[in-house]
Amino acid sequence: MSNYKHIKLLVWIFLPLLSACTEPWNNPYSDSERLDNTLYSSFSARPKHLDPARSYSSNEWTFIQSVYETPLQYHYLKRPYSLIPGVLSKMPEVHYYNDQDQEIPSKDRQFSAYSEYILQIKPGVMYQKHPAFVKENLSLDEDQLNKINNLSDFSQVATKELSAGDFVHQIKRLANPKLHSPILSLMSEMIVGLGELNTELKAVKGGLDLTQYQISGVKVLDKHRYSIRVNGVQEQFLYWLAMPFFTAVPPEADVFYAQQGLIDKNIILDWYPIGTGPFQLTVNNPNKEMILKKNLDFHDEYYPVVGEDSDAANKLLVDQGKKLPFLDKVHFLLEKETTPYWNKFLQGYYDQSGIASDNFDQAIEVKVKGHTVLAPRMHEKNIRLLTSNSTSVYYTAFNMLDSIVGGYTEASKNLRQAISIAINEEEYISIFRNGRGSAAHGPIPAGIFGAVNDYNPFVYNELNKRKDISQAKALLVSAGYMDGVDPVTKKPLVLYFDTTSGSAEDQPRLDWIRKQFKKIGIQLVIRSSSYNRLQDKMSKGQTQLFELGWNADYPDPENFLFLLYGKNSKVETGGENGANYQNSEYDKLFEKMKNMPNSAERQVIIDKMVTILREDAPWIWGFIPKSYGLYHQWLTNSKPHAMARNTLKYLRINPELRDQFRNQYNQVVWWPMLVLLLILAGLIYRFRRS
Repeated sequence: MSNYKHIKLLVWIFLPLLSACTEPWNNPYSDSERLDNTLYSSFSARPKHLDPARSYSSNEWTFIQSVYETPLQYHYLKRPYSLIPGVLSKMPEVHYYNDQDQEIPSKDRQFSAYSEYILQIKPGVMYQKHPAFVKENLSLDEDQLNKINNLSDFSQVATKELSAGDFVHQIKRLANPKLHSPILSLMSEMIVGLGELNTELKAVKGGLDLTQYQISGVKVLDKHRYSIRVNGVQEQFLYWLAMPFFTAVPPEADVFYAQQGLIDKNIILDWYPIGTGPFQLTVNNPNKEMILKKNLDFHDEYYPVVGEDSDAANKLLVDQGKKLPFLDKVHFLLEKETTPYWNKFLQGYYDQSGIASDNFDQAIEVKVKGHTVLAPRMHEKNIRLLTSNSTSVYYTAFNMLDSIVGGYTEASKNLRQAISIAINEEEYISIFRNGRGSAAHGPIPAGIFGAVNDYNPFVYNELNKRKDISQAKALLVSAGYMDGVDPVTKKPLVLYFDTTSGSAEDQPRLDWIRKQFKKIGIQLVIRSSSYNRLQDKMSKGQTQLFELGWNADYPDPENFLFLLYGKNSKVETGGENGANYQNSEYDKLFEKMKNMPNSAERQVIIDKMVTILREDAPWIWGFIPKSYGLYHQWLTNSKPHAMARNTLKYLRINPELRDQFRNQYNQVVWWPMLVLLLILAGLIYRFRRS
């Protein structure tokens, strides 16, 4: 073959590659979807529960509150956070009654024996189409069930109008002992008759038909109205009505999903929710992806017409008064590691992103006095930075039932206080969060009523001045562990730390935590597991120390202080008190404080509660984060909201602008291939010449 023919052959090999350079080569999605009206996001672990009676995790609520609707919701734009009607036609009416069941004026409500909420839902609200609303699908025979492997295998689907009875049915489900609702204990104290219904249902053998049972304090008034009676005055109850526990679940859902043939194939409500919300979960494959599609039967709901003074300038009122939702689909991909997610965001394959510590320097520049601004490389890509104050707290909890780190003796308190001093939260925030946060001195974040402005005297000598490590060692001696040595084994005290972190990216942080304990001679064994596995170990009391975070369900101090209320013990009641902390004085103060309106008197009680917690040290108080979010220019109407999880319906995408970005920033650099082509041609020429 001549040299010319060799060169010609190489050209023909590389020419198709060169002609392909106009389209991104690394697109993780189908090319047919590139101009779709789809928001792309991710999840890192499969949601354990999508049943609104059982779910109590923020990663689950993103899906639940897109599919279901709650009676109330938070205004998307207004701050401070305020409640507005969700699927209700107006805010609930509240009536107050004395112990003789006589109505009393609102001004005298402090004397109430009961408060009654009258809720009126919007007429004409329709459920998403679902096989549960087809009568023939409620009693399938064995042959029919054998043909069903997925929900999509049902050929017949239907809808029905939302009714007041569906909301009442869901409240009954909170009392179902088989569902183990995490708020049953709390709500049994609040809702009249809920605890009694739970006791009644516990005695039932076999399947439960909740339509045959009643709650004395919850009534259907007519097709579109129902009432909820609560004990005394419950100032926070309106917040609960904005949470998924109080959404509507139709009785048909329980009948449909109770069929054993469907249960055997994991076709259950916990996997396939049924709601009236703006989106429907059409794909639930937690090993790969989850997809929400626009509910074509969604009722009329509109973008807010008012907001904060800055919202107009920030172009957040461009869509005021327009019908929701704007998106046709939301596509979530499984991303277990932050690095691939970050790279895909920069390539335009995810529309928004948080900022992991490893990527902070790429995205943010720190100016004088810690002031942060968006890095020029982000500006060049027209990426926006939005920051917001968090209503979250991250902490390390001691299992108070544990024989070593638990208990309420002076020795056990000294051990926990010593560890609290040793773990330098300020250093942690600086190293692993790039300064995005502040050390916590109690359980309530700044911005929530009740947050303290002083310092924890058991960990700090003064504000921003942590006690010296020598003071921690002195406490350890008082606890019976001279130089961290266990007097029983004569070896360093070994403690076990449970965490959901375990990837290679997490190792520097976990090594740092080990070193904090080593400073006082304690050997720390880190046990990594999934979130679901950690929850299981907590429920069985099989932990010593574990790390968790809490995102506020509603902006009230009660929602943080209840995490340490004795009757919410994880082991004893399945509640959210994972530390299993119990202090009778604290519990009495909590019961007095929880239903008070915000006032100076309420603050005094909260201060006493925080003082008790600081001394008992059931938590290492950790830190309060500050949220940073990055948004591509084609994603509009974005405004961080610490309380709401139903915000997908407000977002808008410009697919054409996104496609242009992807084409611009995902081109293959072909000139090295051309150089290689010339080198090969030269080698062939020399070889043939020789």
